[in-house]
Amino acid sequence: MNYLLGIDIGTSGTKTVLFDCFGNELASYTGEYQMYQPRNGWAEQDPLDWWKATADGIKYVLDRCPAAKGEKIPVGLSGQMHGLVMLGADGNVLGRSIIWCDQRTGSQVDKMNEIVGREKLIKISANPAMTGFTAAKILWVQDNLPSVWEKCAHILLPKDYIRYMLTGEFATEVSDASGMQLMDVGKRKWSAELLKKFNIDKSLLGKMYESCEITGVVSGKASAVTGLKEGSPVAGGAGDNAAAAIGSGVFREGRAFNTVGTSAVIYSVSDRPRIDLQGRVHSLCASVPGKWTVMSCTQSACLSLKWLRDNICTEEVAKAAKKKIDAYELMDELAEKVPAGSDKLIFLPYLMGERSPHPDPDLRGVFFGLSAAHGRAQMIRAVMEGVAFSQKECLDVFSEMGIKTDNMILCGGGAKAKLWRQIFADVYGLPVVTLKANQGGALGAALLAGVGAGHFTTIEEACNGIVRYNEPEDPSAQAPLYKPYFEIYKKLYGSLKDEMRELAII
Repeated sequence: MNYLLGIDIGTSGTKTVLFDCFGNELASYTGEYQMYQPRNGWAEQDPLDWWKATADGIKYVLDRCPAAKGEKIPVGLSGQMHGLVMLGADGNVLGRSIIWCDQRTGSQVDKMNEIVGREKLIKISANPAMTGFTAAKILWVQDNLPSVWEKCAHILLPKDYIRYMLTGEFATEVSDASGMQLMDVGKRKWSAELLKKFNIDKSLLGKMYESCEITGVVSGKASAVTGLKEGSPVAGGAGDNAAAAIGSGVFREGRAFNTVGTSAVIYSVSDRPRIDLQGRVHSLCASVPGKWTVMSCTQSACLSLKWLRDNICTEEVAKAAKKKIDAYELMDELAEKVPAGSDKLIFLPYLMGERSPHPDPDLRGVFFGLSAAHGRAQMIRAVMEGVAFSQKECLDVFSEMGIKTDNMILCGGGAKAKLWRQIFADVYGLPVVTLKANQGGALGAALLAGVGAGHFTTIEEACNGIVRYNEPEDPSAQAPLYKPYFEIYKKLYGSLKDEMRELAII
């Protein structure tokens, strides 16, 4: 076995990476696509866009490594969690996928609590009813699109739709499926009780696997479209964060990583299910057999900075285009000139509602303390600090649950910015380390496929042999300056949540 293939179906694009058997990247391709927001708080994508980006990506990386075309390459899948993909009996999609950050399902969340009971639902699914999770989306379709629901023959998650297109198999795996809120997470299987109460026939759902198990092989049809050799094994893979955990070397209790992408997640592994009965963080099955995770999710991390770039920092965008550089580089330069605390400006990153540690779809973004003295520089830094404060709130919940970490592995697009890495180290009061090869989700998926195909004996062997880190960034002398701002930040949710709810129903 000379190659491994990792495919990560993200929110902004699908990244396909071909690795050699030592985890070195040989070729990479990212195909981008659109997110549709037909109403405030809604978020949808077309599954066919994911498939096109995947097929284009596979062809691209194989063309750059012709020797790989003759091999049956193990394929690992990673992807955005919680999205609802519905197929008809003919295997065709029944419209756009309602994706993870969609917030339309508030009444369905209430309905779930009524028919199951909030505490019982948490005990079975390890999480409170969530607008972003798949079960609420299914109930929304039942309530609002009954004609579509009648035609539904298969329910899949985003990466599992790609699995279907590659193999023809309707399958999923425990890490991603446990974010659907249809599983008994402690027992790592579908919950017959929840399915019955939510009027969902088990036959609609994919066969359940562990993340490193082989779920099928590439079909002749998919081979003709992608160039992958027919019969190439496709592993279960993992949800984006569970795959990123493997790609970051987080496979046992005591290790944690923080990915800062469109959303921001802190992810830690546990030897047993740990549940926060307040519902501030999520408990899911890990991509490691016999392990579970505690995970937080801030909805709008890099999304907040992208919003600022697209709507406020048009001058930096124009300058960057002329210089042929990334606009974020110029934004970082502006933010570096501002002291810790952003000249007394605080940002609440609730642009898409929130999940952790405040599961509330009605929350919206806030610049608190804005004055005529503030400009784009302070706003940029305030967004960076606000996202870091949101993660610190989540980390404090982990600590309450008895989960400790001595350092933090920082991944995702936000980890590329030196200033942001330092802000995280200062706010956490912990060393922050980054990966030498920042291919978290794609690499993790590829390693899981390598285990399933027998190239590695265990996930631990795969991680220890492949994952490498850069030198840590330690907290700076500015770290203590953040404490009073963080204390104010924590109070703002309680002060504004009622007014935000009133605003939502006007």
